[in-house]
Amino acid sequence: MPLQNRVDPFGVIHAVAERGMFTGNRGIIHDPDTRTLLPRRWTTKAWIICECDFGDQRRVPMGRNGGRDGARKEPGGKAGWTELFFLDEVTALAAGHRPCFYCRRERAKDFLGRFATASGIAEPRAPQLDTRLHGERLASRTKPAVMTPADIAKLPEGAMFSTGATCFTRRDGRYLQWSFAGYISASIPEADGFVLLTPPATVAVLRAGYRPDWHASAGA
Repeated sequence: MPLQNRVDPFGVIHAVAERGMFTGNRGIIHDPDTRTLLPRRWTTKAWIICECDFGDQRRVPMGRNGGRDGARKEPGGKAGWTELFFLDEVTALAAGHRPCFYCRRERAKDFLGRFATASGIAEPRAPQLDTRLHGERLASRTKPAVMTPADIAKLPEGAMFSTGATCFTRRDGRYLQWSFAGYISASIPEADGFVLLTPPATVAVLRAGYRPDWHASAGA
């Protein structure tokens, strides 16, 4: 039976078979004895995106992985975390995560640098970015921005939005519908309003030139 550790663009955590391209975390939010989620959905504002394969580190998802058993630690963070999985970086960004400074350091530096450009903050630190994102994530109970079709057309590629439970994004000028298994080409349905999923700060980072990693199905 799949563990409940797969994240959708809303930031909600599901139990599905597909794993995806990236892992990541929001702190320790599971019981290692039962390998099930606790009621809380984060213990830190630093929601990160990590490589599934990094060096010789090996982990048991939702097991006991603290201390010397390969736990990763970011500056100011705690060792040990609950492994979450994402279809791709576009999905993880929509859910409110950002690149890890340990296993994806160059990508994280690029992201933070473009955040500086977009926000006008000179030399921002990762905690500043995390605080901004935490105030904008749907999963942290932020009220979503409602968008018109005209607003949608102005979003940078890689920003995600939804109508109802269906999620969309755009790449190479065409719209894509998201699922845990990948993307399919889609037409945007007629709707009174769409909901922006990707945090506005991340949308600004994408607009400033950050290029996320896509699942292979996005290019099919």
